[in-house]
Amino acid sequence: MKDRLSTTKEVQVKDMQSYYQFQAKIYDATRWTFLYGRNAILKKIPFERDAPLQILEVGCGTGTNLIKLAQMFPNATILGLDVSGDMLKVAETKLAPYKNRVTLIEKPYEKGTEYNGRFDVILFSYALTMINPQWTELVEQAPNDLKDKGVVAVVDFHDANFEFYRGFMRNNHVKLNGHILPVLEKSFDTKLSKVKPGFLNVWQYMLYVGGKKK
Repeated sequence: MKDRLSTTKEVQVKDMQSYYQFQAKIYDATRWTFLYGRNAILKKIPFERDAPLQILEVGCGTGTNLIKLAQMFPNATILGLDVSGDMLKVAETKLAPYKNRVTLIEKPYEKGTEYNGRFDVILFSYALTMINPQWTELVEQAPNDLKDKGVVAVVDFHDANFEFYRGFMRNNHVKLNGHILPVLEKSFDTKLSKVKPGFLNVWQYMLYVGGKKK
């Protein structure tokens, strides 16, 4: 069972690396059309601007959120993880002005004790719906890596009103059936939980902020 799970993770990482080898070149020019709510979730992070935060973004991609986080929280130290070296190459160029505060690492976020209690904020931005079937492991790990008053912030696809769109997204490595939000609400002390319509309500996206349960 353990070996099968490890193999599944390895296959998924390789799939993601292959998928984003080309997508990295066009990602910033195309994804704004349907990655709704990325600015909104950053504004919901409940910390003062000058706070000396430790922030992790899982699946940071080309660094769009990392730039905004560095600007919003000028005293923050930020870590971005992604399995795609091609995406991180784009991010590295964009983040050059913040290289003293932002670190990029090519690796998946996994269960373990590496970041135990380290972060004030863990951000998942359109990442969990692409991590199948291991996304639950990431949700389970996040509370262990948060400080006592830390928060997890999530923006992601939620569900679709049309089966053709679910199929289209499956072909792009995204699972879309409303499966993530209920697990987040059970796993954290919910501060914000919203589902909002995407383009022409073909799909919905969610915004979620939660703290560690006491």
